[in-house]
Amino acid sequence: MEKTPSGTSVGVDDPYEHVEVCDHLTDDGRCRFAFEHPEQDREFARERREDEFGCPVVADDGGDGEGDDCPQFRSRNHDRECVRCGLEERRMAHSDERPLLEEHHLSYASAGETLSHEITVYLCRWCHAKVHDSWARITDDAAPDPEAVAAAEGRRSREQEELGFESAADRYDQ
Repeated sequence: MEKTPSGTSVGVDDPYEHVEVCDHLTDDGRCRFAFEHPEQDREFARERREDEFGCPVVADDGGDGEGDDCPQFRSRNHDRECVRCGLEERRMAHSDERPLLEEHHLSYASAGETLSHEITVYLCRWCHAKVHDSWARITDDAAPDPEAVAAAEGRRSREQEELGFESAADRYDQ
């Protein structure tokens, strides 16, 4: 199983198994990174410009479909639920409460290397701790922790209270 540089578990054997598509890929197979941020990697941008900004991973003559074919590959999960247990995020507006979900990086740099690929998913706080502190894997068939369900339901109840109508006469009658 993959490990962080400090030796804790990442929860997967192959981070690329959890990737749907690169965040920089446009619908027509072009690389948005090379077009929008050429100053960050001039050589990469020049190569993409010569190929009409075609993505090196999906290009017919280029990559074999693996994300490691591209130095600017990035895939971040945008679903706001835990990929392990399915707990949905419930954020409270104007609150500094700790979020229920945390980003979990599947791709880490080895000692002395720089991280070139970012592969990130969301895990609830409880699953995140289990993955890093034990043998738990992201692909485990897991149900939300009872504490996680209680925290989510507590936030849901507060949301419902905010949506309830209370007339100004009732509110200020006291």
